[in-house]
Amino acid sequence: MLHSHKILFQLFLLLPLHFSSLLLPSSAYTVPDKYFINCGAGFNTTIDDGRVFVGDQNSCSFSTGKSEHVMSSNSSIEGEFKIHFIPSQESSLAFINAIEVFLAPEAFLHDSAPHVTSAGDEGTYSGMYSNVLHTIYRINVGGPIIEHDELWRKWKPDDSYLFNPPKAAKNVSYIGTLNYQPEHVTKYIAPALVYQTARLLNIDESSTFLNLTWRFPINKNATHLVRVHFCDIVSKPTTGLWFPSDLWFNLSIYSNFGEKIHPFDITHQVVVPFYLDFVVVPDDSGFINVSLVTRQDSPLHYAFLNGLEIMEFMKESGPTPKECESMNYSCKTKESGPTPKECESMNYSCKTKESKKNCPTVIIVLISSGAFVIMVIVVVLGLKCRKGEADQSSGVLLYGGTSFKKKLTERNANASLPSTLNLSLRISLAEIKYATKNFNAKFLIGEGGFGKVYKGTLRSGMKVAVKRSEPGHGQGLKEFQTEIIVLSQIRHRHLVSLIGYCDEGSEMILVYEFMEKGTLRDHLYHSNGNSQKSSSRFELSWKQRLEICIGAAKGLHYLHTGPVGGILHRDVKSTNIFLDEDYVAKVGDFGLSKSGLSDTDHFTMAIKGSFGYLDPEYLRTLQFTEKSDVYSFGVVLLELLCARPAVDNSLQAEEVSLAEWGMLWLGKGQLENIIDPVLVGKIKPSSLKKFGEIAEKCLKADTAERPDMHEVLWDLAFALQLQEIVINREPHEDSLTNTSLELQLPVWHLPSTRILNEEEDISNTASEV
Repeated sequence: MLHSHKILFQLFLLLPLHFSSLLLPSSAYTVPDKYFINCGAGFNTTIDDGRVFVGDQNSCSFSTGKSEHVMSSNSSIEGEFKIHFIPSQESSLAFINAIEVFLAPEAFLHDSAPHVTSAGDEGTYSGMYSNVLHTIYRINVGGPIIEHDELWRKWKPDDSYLFNPPKAAKNVSYIGTLNYQPEHVTKYIAPALVYQTARLLNIDESSTFLNLTWRFPINKNATHLVRVHFCDIVSKPTTGLWFPSDLWFNLSIYSNFGEKIHPFDITHQVVVPFYLDFVVVPDDSGFINVSLVTRQDSPLHYAFLNGLEIMEFMKESGPTPKECESMNYSCKTKESGPTPKECESMNYSCKTKESKKNCPTVIIVLISSGAFVIMVIVVVLGLKCRKGEADQSSGVLLYGGTSFKKKLTERNANASLPSTLNLSLRISLAEIKYATKNFNAKFLIGEGGFGKVYKGTLRSGMKVAVKRSEPGHGQGLKEFQTEIIVLSQIRHRHLVSLIGYCDEGSEMILVYEFMEKGTLRDHLYHSNGNSQKSSSRFELSWKQRLEICIGAAKGLHYLHTGPVGGILHRDVKSTNIFLDEDYVAKVGDFGLSKSGLSDTDHFTMAIKGSFGYLDPEYLRTLQFTEKSDVYSFGVVLLELLCARPAVDNSLQAEEVSLAEWGMLWLGKGQLENIIDPVLVGKIKPSSLKKFGEIAEKCLKADTAERPDMHEVLWDLAFALQLQEIVINREPHEDSLTNTSLELQLPVWHLPSTRILNEEEDISNTASEV
């Protein structure tokens, strides 16, 4: 990372752009021209893989004309490309630390491809060049992970996406030289290792499976490009296949579309890489299924696949204001006239010398030679927090589009609430004013980006917490409705209960059960962003912290697997875990929640959540899954162990992010060096070790390697049991650092799945496991 600024987190975007003025040096594509910009620096920085990032000397744009500093000297590229970043709201800041630009081969994308729906073949789709693609999956089928290929792309293994893999499937590899043919692919389309490995399906008379299927969660409301990579490395003595012309099979997408794949008929040789593209309209399942199917008419009952990519067609997020047409990606030409001064700093834009085509409003796409620029933009965004709230939820503007975070203003008094809201939960404004003594400041117990929270007492005597959204300061109508809908459908011991709501006039008020002990954060450290100890009346013991973790995990597990079809919380953090008078943990604040784990409709142009807790995979793919909640929960685990914020900008650079700092010490095997000082000498090493393993698994960069909440809950109960086991030891033995204790543990029964019972008391967990 280039430390031109102190950062909160990194956000990686892959933006494919076409420019008519960017011409390749020759028709034979070799090493791509590269532009690496070290933003905000007057010096160059060389990183480990050899890339040299050139300081831009605080320039807001860079020229794609000849420059010995940023591109090869033999390039003939002309024109100028400009990028402008703007905050998503007045109180936000946006920073960019580095920009990478590559020229890609002309054959990287074709304008037409077979059009597929769940119903089958829909003919040919034309107009690929007029769309913008966002890579969701890049898979090395049958091979290992590839961290960085020639264009610094990451390819993942396919194991996590195989659906009921048959025993007849095996991995094969090839160590020889590939026969690249320019009319098919170059090494920049996909790395050699993708084509040198494959997953092979070999069907014989004893086999019971006739297909091999991969299943990928996707956004069901978007069109996708599915690219499949093939290279016949199976026609060799090691597989017994000697006649490549006798091998053909079907590639199926869903169950009603099948494409006959005859590799030798396409390439006329073996070990020749090639790829095929399909434009796919998903069904309502929220998944794309890709299968290899052997054919009865093929002399050889084999099928293979080397690689697979899935890219989503990006949608325009909204209309572009007429008064500022360039607020999105836009293109300036001689014919288009100057950009208004008030809009000059509000857009991503590009300049070309001769272009006569206008650009779409989401991402520039100009069709000419087929060459396009892939920009990998390392964006660092910092939120200027209101009133000292260090991690309030926010929407972050991505791609410079018109999907600015909607200003949180009072809703139209005539706006009607959806019919799905539970009207029996409506509470009159008069009742709420009675409960809070007309919102008396003496009853104010909290304030943040959503508005103010008051303690109140209803006429029935019930104590409640009243969250009132204020015009221009509180949560939006969508979040208000979401929380009502979600909380009116669920009831669980470890979820904050919704008592009612009020929507009279322009009010948006939510009434919850009152949580006597406040938030988990209140008992760990001050809420002003530093890691000083909280002024709470009571310090939590290690056992209590584990019980709180278990309670919160039970609540999240119920959300993910409950009877309403699964709910994603999307804002798990210590301030959204509340404690009742008995320190029983309850998860709350469901304003950002989404229903349906299999419904990937939650792909969004605006990142939502809280800084320090955001899943890096979510930032990269813009798809939020239950594993993203797991990542956030992993940050909470470290927060509870270390008693410090998820983000603390007052610390040294390597300590700013708790997740990164914690993973650093976990990697060293020295987690005890960063625990809350009040816990020193009070945690048994076996319990600490198990707790560290849980946190480390939750914070894995790859979502496929993270556990689900069922496994997290199971392991936390195990860590609690390890803490409670009575072990006879000598007085001189240290309770925190003596690892020999782990060798003296007796045999015990491991936790059962009964710990998932939603009504089970948290105090029973330890005795049960």
